[in-house]
Amino acid sequence: MKQSLLVEANGGPLAIVIAGATVPDAQLLAETIEAIVLERAQPEPYFEQLLCLDKGIDNDAGWGACIDHDYIPHIALIRDPRPDRPKTHKPRRWVVERTFAWLSKCRGILIRWEKKADNYLGLLQLACGLLWFRRLHHLMAT
Repeated sequence: MKQSLLVEANGGPLAIVIAGATVPDAQLLAETIEAIVLERAQPEPYFEQLLCLDKGIDNDAGWGACIDHDYIPHIALIRDPRPDRPKTHKPRRWVVERTFAWLSKCRGILIRWEKKADNYLGLLQLACGLLWFRRLHHLMAT
């Protein structure tokens, strides 16, 4: 079972979608963007909305899904070898990986005992809500 997760800059989950393991990532991108649970701010010229993606999305369907939903895509290219240059920005992919690590601390998600995909998706959504609750509780306590 493949999980497609969209997070904000600090790792808070905004959308999660599941599909079979053989479904390409680019096909899940549009579905993941449409599954965002919060109302999105309107894109404006002075407030760019970026979407950082990995190499699995570097195809016409992936680029098209980003443009159709008014995001500016930052996609790692498959074709080009990485040039040696100084790092000018911090890495972005670790934010998503950290959120997946937080979700995998729930044993039911890590093992996946649910036979039905809808039940598993509900458990993932509950875990994402729990992550937001913990973040809010931490912010309120400080």
